[in-house]
Amino acid sequence: MPSRRIRVTGTPEAPLRAALTALRTELGVPETFPPEVLAEAERAAKAPAPPAEDATDIPFFTIDPPTSMDLDQAMHLSRRGTGGTGFRVRYAIADVAAFVVPGGALDTEAHRRVTTLYFPDEKTPLHPPLLSEGAASLLPDVTRPAVLWTIDLDADGRTSAVDVRRALVRSRVKLDYATAQRQIDAGTAEEPLALLKDIGEARERLEVERGGISLNVPEQEIVERDHTYELAYRAPLPADGWNAQISLLTGMAAADLMLTHGTGVLRTLPTAPDGAVGRLHRTAHALHIDWPHHMSYAELIRSLDPHLPHHAAFLQECTTLLRGAGYTVFRDGNLPAVTTHAAVAAPYTHCTAPLRRLVDRYASELCLAPGNPPAWVLAGLDALPKQMADGNRLAGTVERECVDIVEAALLKDRVGDLFDGYVVDVDERQPTVGKVQLDAPAVVARLEGGTTPLPLGERLRVRLTQADPGTSKVRFAPA
Repeated sequence: MPSRRIRVTGTPEAPLRAALTALRTELGVPETFPPEVLAEAERAAKAPAPPAEDATDIPFFTIDPPTSMDLDQAMHLSRRGTGGTGFRVRYAIADVAAFVVPGGALDTEAHRRVTTLYFPDEKTPLHPPLLSEGAASLLPDVTRPAVLWTIDLDADGRTSAVDVRRALVRSRVKLDYATAQRQIDAGTAEEPLALLKDIGEARERLEVERGGISLNVPEQEIVERDHTYELAYRAPLPADGWNAQISLLTGMAAADLMLTHGTGVLRTLPTAPDGAVGRLHRTAHALHIDWPHHMSYAELIRSLDPHLPHHAAFLQECTTLLRGAGYTVFRDGNLPAVTTHAAVAAPYTHCTAPLRRLVDRYASELCLAPGNPPAWVLAGLDALPKQMADGNRLAGTVERECVDIVEAALLKDRVGDLFDGYVVDVDERQPTVGKVQLDAPAVVARLEGGTTPLPLGERLRVRLTQADPGTSKVRFAPA
């Protein structure tokens, strides 16, 4: 599900840092790793299990946010086939299992944490930074063990062959999304990067064909300007979507491998109920978004521009249809009733972020030895769905609370001020209560205190009634 994770450019001021520290304490987020975990990580960093194959001659590259150091994926893209009409995707995934001994201190701690937690000022990693940002990360100009996927595509971007094995890899360059987009747009990108657009767009066309959905929800970002901070929206670049398509391609290939061999763990999402889609139809109408009856939900999503405030508001509301995603385990050929992810519109699994998500390490092992996975994988498989659900629930709480804290911290001196925005949600049981999305700053917050029903989708002038990062969330009232 797309997140409302807030990114920080610069150093958060003291009140914000204090509120975030208090949140971590309240939620019981671990501050450090136990000594035995750090000691095991130090030993593993010096002597990971070496793969038999050497693929360091392939010039891989990574695309991540500028400050990221926990690099799970590196890729190399090339042409193949008669006349070079097809493509070859080489996708290297950090081989966390090369460092983590099943049942050891690192493994036990990873099962306790389940997923990396992201706060605006710092993150609480799944694995010690010595590994996640060092020895196991696919950083440039260093040799690393990896799970190497080789996926051949035809001229239309359809998968024609899949191979996965362990190998040593070496990334040559670390790119960020803006740099990658700039080079591709300017025509200066070398072929392995330039092909990201060709392959990404081909896969997007196939996504349309099968009825899949990718939500380009704008990200809230704290930006430092003139020694102060403000909230702004960052709409995803095309390169964000193309890069995501490579990950989706790999997750779909992994799911197919698991289903073929009868044992695995899928990321599943049931089809949204008619009532939820009907509610979105009403929201689209209220936001003056044209949604003809003959147009599918997936087609509508692709017609929206996240740079437009009312489109961005609707995209945020669309995330409600993605609730209910979970992990489904199956074994011994007994396939589950639901094998697909409704938004992907195909079987899919998480396997491309093992530095940040526990389940991905299991998925990699299930694909590397699909007919005979390691005993520790089979032993831990049935407990995974609940562990991941609990971890994702905590991550969701962190995300929501961080958004509230950041908005309150940046608006604390503006209580009583007037703002303009869109009413993006109205409580059906209490029509005087809802949500407002401001034009500026980039805030979506609770709206209450009026005496008449809120006008869903309409512009409204509102007054900030409370904003205290330590004690309360942001609240607005109709002006």
